[in-house]
Amino acid sequence: MATSGSSDFNLNAADLVEEAFERCGLELRTGYDSRTARRSLNLLFADWANKGVHLWKVEQVTQTLAQLSTSSAVGTYPAGTITATVGASTNLSVGETITGGTSGTTASIITKPSSTTITVTVPSGAFTAGETITGSSSAANTTISADPSLTDVQSTVDLLSVVIRRDSVDQQISPIGRAEYLHIPNKTTQGRASQYFFDRQITPTITIWQVPENSTDQLIYNRFVRIQDIDTAVNNADIPFRFLPCLVSGLAYYIAMKRAQQLVPVLKAVYDEELAIALSEDREKVAYSMVPSASYTRVT
Repeated sequence: MATSGSSDFNLNAADLVEEAFERCGLELRTGYDSRTARRSLNLLFADWANKGVHLWKVEQVTQTLAQLSTSSAVGTYPAGTITATVGASTNLSVGETITGGTSGTTASIITKPSSTTITVTVPSGAFTAGETITGSSSAANTTISADPSLTDVQSTVDLLSVVIRRDSVDQQISPIGRAEYLHIPNKTTQGRASQYFFDRQITPTITIWQVPENSTDQLIYNRFVRIQDIDTAVNNADIPFRFLPCLVSGLAYYIAMKRAQQLVPVLKAVYDEELAIALSEDREKVAYSMVPSASYTRVT
């Protein structure tokens, strides 16, 4: 008998929900059933973000650094991109602070991708659509069309590796904690960055030290981002096919907690097993070696 010749099997949200309900011995009958199941799916994705890095959700970001002068440079950057649309960016300066005339909100300009867009640091508040913004150094005025979206930055879960690129040469920089950064005596020292502090707020930021001594160095990092939401019944899950079994099992377990409590122990056991199998396979297969630390070496 001939095989199908296809290998594109997938389930949209409606199929996932129907399968999960069947595992609970239930039938999907109402719009509320579908809505509460989609809510459970999104909660399940949020829980997965706490269970390790998913390789299919790792992406690389390149951020050009910003220096205004030898005494002023941008040291803290969003963990992603914040783009604002303005009337004209030509007379604004990279590295300077813009202030909203109505809102009083401030942000620093990182780059000017086009004549009507700028990328900025995390704003101190919300810009008012159509308000005039003024550059702190250039004194240039223009308008901002809307408060820029923070969605791209807020999708960042964690950073995996970070380098500084100068003249096409990459140099790894080391992570430090909040206390270590606080203990740096002079945080405005300019030079080639060697350390970074990743502040995992709702809108996460990356603070580098030393702060940039030019506007050509690039901060390049691999970040782990959140799984996309399931918003409608026709959406496919933002996962590789290998994770479909544990996704269905997890959804069945979540539904059982609300509708079929007697099945919770069995469904949880199945979910835990299938998730562990999927996570164990979602890894880089590279050569591995162990090197003893000098601090544990003892001569007798």
